[in-house]
Amino acid sequence: MLPSFAAAQAAPTPVVFQNAAVHDPSVIKVDDMFYVFGSHLAAAKSRDLMKWQQVSDGVTASNPLFLNGASNVFTELAETFSWAQSSTLWAADVKRMPDGKFYMYYNACKGDSPRSALGIAVANNIEGPYVDKGIILKSGMWGQPSHDGTIYDALKHPNAVDPHVFSDRAGKLWMVYGSYSGGIFILALNPSTGMPLPGQGYGKRLMGGNHARIEGAYVMYSPVTSHYYLFTSFGGLDSTGGYNMRVARSLNPDGPYVDAQGNDMAAVRSDPTKPLFDDASIAPYGVKLMGSFLFERSLGDAGTGIGTGYVSPGHNSAYVDPASGKHFLIFHARFPERGEQHEIRTHQLFMNADGWPVVAPRRYTGETLGAVRREFVQGDYMLVNHGKDISAAIKKSQSIALNADGTITGAVGGSWLLTGSNGIEIRLPGASPYKGVFISGWDETAKSPAMTFSAVSREGVSLFGSRLPPRTEAQVVNAVAAELSLGNTSAVTANLALPTRGTRGAVITWTSSNPAIISNTGVVTSPASGDVNVTLTARIAKGNTVVTKSFVVTVRKAGGLLAHYTFDGNLADANGIFGAGSVTGNRIDAPGGSIAFEAGVKGRAAVFNGESGVRLPNGLIASQNYSVALWLKPAALTAFSTTFFGARTTESWVSLLPMGHGGVGGASMLWSGTAWYDAGLGMTIPVGRWSHVAFTVRNGAVNVYVDGSKRFSGAGFPNVFTGTSGVFALGVNWWDAPYRGAMDDLRIYGSALSDADIAALVRQ
Repeated sequence: MLPSFAAAQAAPTPVVFQNAAVHDPSVIKVDDMFYVFGSHLAAAKSRDLMKWQQVSDGVTASNPLFLNGASNVFTELAETFSWAQSSTLWAADVKRMPDGKFYMYYNACKGDSPRSALGIAVANNIEGPYVDKGIILKSGMWGQPSHDGTIYDALKHPNAVDPHVFSDRAGKLWMVYGSYSGGIFILALNPSTGMPLPGQGYGKRLMGGNHARIEGAYVMYSPVTSHYYLFTSFGGLDSTGGYNMRVARSLNPDGPYVDAQGNDMAAVRSDPTKPLFDDASIAPYGVKLMGSFLFERSLGDAGTGIGTGYVSPGHNSAYVDPASGKHFLIFHARFPERGEQHEIRTHQLFMNADGWPVVAPRRYTGETLGAVRREFVQGDYMLVNHGKDISAAIKKSQSIALNADGTITGAVGGSWLLTGSNGIEIRLPGASPYKGVFISGWDETAKSPAMTFSAVSREGVSLFGSRLPPRTEAQVVNAVAAELSLGNTSAVTANLALPTRGTRGAVITWTSSNPAIISNTGVVTSPASGDVNVTLTARIAKGNTVVTKSFVVTVRKAGGLLAHYTFDGNLADANGIFGAGSVTGNRIDAPGGSIAFEAGVKGRAAVFNGESGVRLPNGLIASQNYSVALWLKPAALTAFSTTFFGARTTESWVSLLPMGHGGVGGASMLWSGTAWYDAGLGMTIPVGRWSHVAFTVRNGAVNVYVDGSKRFSGAGFPNVFTGTSGVFALGVNWWDAPYRGAMDDLRIYGSALSDADIAALVRQ
């Protein structure tokens, strides 16, 4: 448990998490252990909801959940996979029945249609092995009678996936399930067998239909309010799908469920006259608890990185601890600038004054809701407004202040009130009051405690707030000045991104000593000849406090040779502009390693031993126009092993691969993420022989060459190097096996060279 907020501020105790990946996690507690089961036969366990241990992952013959002698998931679920025409298992749910055994409600779906099978497998132990008891529901039987006797219609009949089985307060057993297609349905089950009671067909529809993007249903009963809460996820689950968690409530387990405006969720479905997966029809409904958001770390804030937040969080389960009364929300989330990688997250839930759940803005660390003092809740906050939209846009935090006089100032204006011992009521223009709670949390970015608030309006819009440590105006501007940087400014050829904002509303304005070369907004004009030094001065102001900081920027004539690493016995830039490279271990940031030198194409060459790399200076490339050329002689070919690597972040990068994906014999390629641009060359450079490899980029147009011949030409190449702080390396990245072989004569240009220019480099 976190200590009192005042004590924690004085001496914060680091919080340790251990993360695991289970998509669509459904929770069950057995003795003192929490388990989550999800899609792709993944499972994990934890005693404290903070440190997770992976139990299983992947629909494979060795998955322990179904491994029992010669029997495995493929033999046990052969009938299911045959019907679904797929071995892809979707979100599973495990329920302990009165017989003491564990019933796994599994489901397989074809994916490009609602052809699905939902069945039950039973085990004596929570971790298996599970033995199949058969299919209980099917869907997608085109042209054939469905479970209700009518011909299956995907607009009104459910997709038999995403089950959740629960007992109501009277002990009756239910299963809520469904997804796109006909919506979310509920069935009464026989507690002795776990099977549906006869005569129900598909059961009762609770919401959705006409292919509305609503799925991941889960029901939680709260003894605090005597209501059943139906959680669902709206939108698409991937990082660009706009997944978000919503809730409705009812006094009865089978509904009707209504949102905070009193809308019956059974009326929520897509407009059949609109295009497929029409999100606009469903977005106004339900209480939106959380969507994609970021507590954005601003210039001058504590910590490093971009901040803390989630992308497409959803498909949650929930748990109410009978001893403490704590309510938990357990879900999967993706993350800003991390693509499709996902992990389990747990946050506490609290009931506001109107009986609606609000989600703690920070992940669970053992904290307990308690009384707060006014002086510990007023101050500067990062505010996130989740809105009601279904969108890929990440809701970034804004800077506000909860003032001692009850006003809210900053990016939004309004008023706030401390209600009771820990409640908050916020009034903003154009909305009904937001009601919620104050709760102490843990700021993962700053690595320190943070007072937070969470509140929801009658319109179903949630607000998150996270308090920043108290700072004077002088402390704010000095912190911004200390962090303010323009990256590598020794050889600038492209426009500079000049920061204009710091933490807590600090304003940064710039003055150039030579506006004809660099304007006050960072626009760079190439000198007619030679290098020109320009001084840029930043004025950082908050309130009446001002500090300045200056930078000397060397502007080079655009298009020329920026860096030239000859590897003639050293890692120096022969062009004299950038610094020398430094040897790393088997990853960009790993210590150790060694680089040798041998006879190359021109003088000496660098030899990479498959365990080492070279970290080049930051900022080698800082525009959309550049060329990279070098000689390569691989000693071995390993998929994804990089030669030249450059990145803005771990999710935005460029990598030159002697061997790409596709297994043995995978073609050489220029690769980029997050956009996953594959510039395959249709051939693989040879082992043990020198090849000249080059690529050019001009505003998204990309060409790749081998020995002077163009092997790839395309458009839409990602704009990765948008600033002067890009990270560059040879032979290593953050993930893959290092390159083994030799390199020679690396040249980097500030423009896209022509075909003739590339051919000339081969002949030099």
